[in-house]
Amino acid sequence: MDDQGSVDGRGAAKGRAGVKSINLALQGGGAHGAFAWGVIDRLLEDGRIEFEGISATSAGAMNAAVTAYGLTVGGREGARTALAAFWRRISDAAPLSPLRPSPFDKLLNRHSMDSNPAFLFFDLMTRVLSPYQFNPFDFNPLRDVLEASVDFEVLRARNVVKLFLCATNVRTGKVKIFENAEITPSAVLASGCLPFLFRAVEIDGEPYWDGGYMGNPAIFPLIYGCQSADVMIVHINPITRDAVPQTATDILNRLNEISFNSSLMREMRAIAFVTKLIEEGELKSKNMRRILIHAVEAEALMKDLGVASKLNTDWDFLTHLRDIGRERAEAWLRQNFEKLGVDSTVDIRATYL
Repeated sequence: MDDQGSVDGRGAAKGRAGVKSINLALQGGGAHGAFAWGVIDRLLEDGRIEFEGISATSAGAMNAAVTAYGLTVGGREGARTALAAFWRRISDAAPLSPLRPSPFDKLLNRHSMDSNPAFLFFDLMTRVLSPYQFNPFDFNPLRDVLEASVDFEVLRARNVVKLFLCATNVRTGKVKIFENAEITPSAVLASGCLPFLFRAVEIDGEPYWDGGYMGNPAIFPLIYGCQSADVMIVHINPITRDAVPQTATDILNRLNEISFNSSLMREMRAIAFVTKLIEEGELKSKNMRRILIHAVEAEALMKDLGVASKLNTDWDFLTHLRDIGRERAEAWLRQNFEKLGVDSTVDIRATYL
């Protein structure tokens, strides 16, 4: 594996002495992606884990590109610095946005803004008008943020981390995986192109929407393209909700959550099936190996955050999510680090099937 380590007989990657190699799977979720920032930051700080591959979608794709670039130019600390600078630019890009919480909201420590009149008006506008109508010049401040945060020529030139960024081909309905040599600002934006907010991103004549519709994120590139058997999924979208949504906004939000989790659930079913066959001795091919699944999540928190908060780029909110991500990663490391390369630390059947 070059400087990433060696591979044992089961196909599990072993990093340098004392370091274990894993793959990351990063979900999308707008500003909620700051939770994944915190998870990545804590894993980088720990120093006992290195990333062989990262499969990511939407905000996850942005975290992935920035992390890989930071690792390329400055190692672990370079990646941590790059992520912090990226999210600060995200916050600074919309200092006067009406979708930010008011001082009163902050006083109450209220992060959900679903009753915010500005959000309700914005939500209504996106249901009546398409981005081709309300944004005819295709303005997207994220492009400037990405280009200020990542030198994409440098990122493409060196494969310090294997990147797999997911997008959905609008014309064919198939998943598109952008790999290292294809990573451009447009590829990252395509992965996060919500069709109600942005026009389809065209790359080589093909239009793309958010990758979450077909892979949030896709796990198969990590299985086929990486040697490490360990896949850590950083969850952003809640899998379950106890209450039945009743407002139009809550119903649409739940539909998006189910849609954006569906591809992951299907892949988990396939992984569970193959794992069962391997454990029962039904599959003896050397091409088949156990995939070890791990998860870091804050499901209770994400359930309480309204859909409007996915557009909340207030710095206090972003760092709040980052800090929770760091706490969850710290807890995971404390409880599960020794199981890397040995066993899954999430019950696949109970969680996904």
